[in-house]
Amino acid sequence: MARRSGVLLNISSLPSPYGIGVLGKEAREFVDKISSMGFGIWQILPTTPIGCGNSPYASPSAFAGNVLYIDPDALVAEGLITPEERGYACYQGSPYTVDYDAVTAAKDNLLRAAYGRATAELLAKVEAFGESHPYVSCYALFAALKDATGGKPYWEWGDYADYGYALSKREGIKDEYGYRLFCQYLFFTQWAALKTYANSKGVKIFGDMPIYVSDDSAELWARPELFQLDPKTGRPERVAGVPPDYFSEDGQLWGNPLYNWKAMKEDGYSWWADRIRAGTELYDILRIDHFRAMASYWSVPATAETAKEGKWVKGPGMPLFKALDGKYEGEIIAEDLGVFGEDVVKLLEGTGFPGMRVLQFGFTPDEESEHLPHNYVRNTVAYTGTHDNNTLLGWLWAASEEEREFALDYCGAAREGWQQGGTYAPACRKLIEAVWRSVADTVIVPLQDMCGYGSDTRMNIPGMPEGNWAFRATKDTLAAVDEAYFARLNRIFGRYSTANTEGEAPTDEE
Repeated sequence: MARRSGVLLNISSLPSPYGIGVLGKEAREFVDKISSMGFGIWQILPTTPIGCGNSPYASPSAFAGNVLYIDPDALVAEGLITPEERGYACYQGSPYTVDYDAVTAAKDNLLRAAYGRATAELLAKVEAFGESHPYVSCYALFAALKDATGGKPYWEWGDYADYGYALSKREGIKDEYGYRLFCQYLFFTQWAALKTYANSKGVKIFGDMPIYVSDDSAELWARPELFQLDPKTGRPERVAGVPPDYFSEDGQLWGNPLYNWKAMKEDGYSWWADRIRAGTELYDILRIDHFRAMASYWSVPATAETAKEGKWVKGPGMPLFKALDGKYEGEIIAEDLGVFGEDVVKLLEGTGFPGMRVLQFGFTPDEESEHLPHNYVRNTVAYTGTHDNNTLLGWLWAASEEEREFALDYCGAAREGWQQGGTYAPACRKLIEAVWRSVADTVIVPLQDMCGYGSDTRMNIPGMPEGNWAFRATKDTLAAVDEAYFARLNRIFGRYSTANTEGEAPTDEE
């Protein structure tokens, strides 16, 4: 694999007038910008609907799209809404964070207006889309029923808690179901157009697949036999999480239902084959979040107060990935971070998937960490930090003096002036260069680190249920990026994308 580089920025974080990033003009401009610097990858977070705490990792669907990303400008162009209606969806609050409540209400009003103007021809396309995307159709029915029941979880729907019964009564909520499916059609149509555009500019989309789904999800509702549930109550007996680690001394109690791997194996892991295939069709590169759970997973009693009460249980291992052989096209990356043992190492070797390294994890004094760049291997995706980490500047401020001095000495940065942030932050640049210089085939930098931003722009703090996923960039943010510097960095270290065919990289003289 050729050496390459990418930028991490979620769709929600793009600038736009609508209070959240969308799949429109600003997204294409971002593609143009990173392509001009020689980046060949744009990494994003899951595009599934958000769940508890606005998290894309607690989704009510493993297959549906996040309709908050639908571009109103495209709806105007298609005659589905008026320019005046689009104006009502413009957000007047802070351009630096997402106000999910306001955005959700505005987008719903807009999309319902669009649905009311859908032609018979368009509705026929929506119906055909639903027939070819059964999992998305299942979510549309789930979302329609949730609306009809005032937002109650599916296990409080009475007879409709039974998927078969609900399917037989779908005609009773035909209009709401049609609306939800219409929204999904719009998302997937706009997404396909953006991905095609990115690929035409030599940029691959690197997406993320959360390992688990929410307990109140279309999957649990429609396929309860695939999950570890109490046969009497239908509710999870044990739930997902991770033991104490870098991020939390109590571990992280996620609360997601665990898979019934025995049942999944009996039908040849068909659900997983469908999910991986859908992910690799949606993205050019697919990251399997929390890959280590495929080797062994942390199982916690549903009544536990912290994840400390959990235990390791053997996962599906190589039989799952052998069953998936030949059933998808595209690259897969394994998120192999956290506490793990030899079973995870062997599974990663068996699959051949690249793992991950994170620079910030490498600077524990007197420890020869695999996260130090000189210990990287080629088949690795290396990061300055992920969406779960502090920013580089924020990390420098939060680190112990010993850790910080180790990091500064390691990357050749001066011990004085490390506090400086912004576009030309000297210590941040040296840390980025250490990753770019490494042997890792693929390296990724979050936009916040390109800009030298502090911890107030952090995307997520693991274990914190509120206040995450809100960071947004502005047009001024993107304009301030030093394009010449990153283009030069990509060229010097052999990472400038040869697929970027339009024009040359900017230089310092320009």
